[in-house]
Amino acid sequence: MTIPTALASFAVVAALLTIIPGMDTVLVLRTAISQGRVPAFAAAGGICTGTMVWGVAAAVGASALLAASQEAFLVLKLAGAAYMAWLGLSMLIKSFRRVPRASAPDVAPAMAEATGQPRPPIGRSSWLTGITCSLLNPKVGVFYMAMIPQFLPPDAPPLLMGILLPTVHSVEGILWFAGIIAATHFARRWLQSPAVSKVTDRIAGVVLIGFAAKIATDRN
Repeated sequence: MTIPTALASFAVVAALLTIIPGMDTVLVLRTAISQGRVPAFAAAGGICTGTMVWGVAAAVGASALLAASQEAFLVLKLAGAAYMAWLGLSMLIKSFRRVPRASAPDVAPAMAEATGQPRPPIGRSSWLTGITCSLLNPKVGVFYMAMIPQFLPPDAPPLLMGILLPTVHSVEGILWFAGIIAATHFARRWLQSPAVSKVTDRIAGVVLIGFAAKIATDRN
């Protein structure tokens, strides 16, 4: 297997994973509806950054070490589930507030608000939300731990492939998210109406809590 062949084969697998609805799609869609294109692209960038970190970690063996330690995997899994549940609950709680809003506040600065600290820029907070969701999702780590060894040519440096493979995945992800964000932008005025915003926040919140429950109870 050559490097171009490995990249092409991996691109097919990664494309299928990208278009399957997941918590990353929910996060980007909700951000696009409630805040607009720039924060949505920032969240997508954070998700792809986390993907790159997982890919490099898998290539150098960090993910294999994580898989060998059931305790470490359990801690990561529960942390990811807790964070997703917190995001979902934040959306649900805010959707029941009676104050009118032009756009839903970002859930990432909630901790800063609680402690009285100044809110970070929207783009940065959305990026942090995206990368946190990605890094605390053990399914991404397991995917790369299982997939990268299958696409490592014998003469290719593992670190190089650990960069190239998630780069392919990230490019596909950005293209997919860009399509979602563009489609959402045209309908944003309708989607941002108070009634619709509440419904979308509640749906997104329930979906994220569902993902959290699935991750927390999954024995694999």
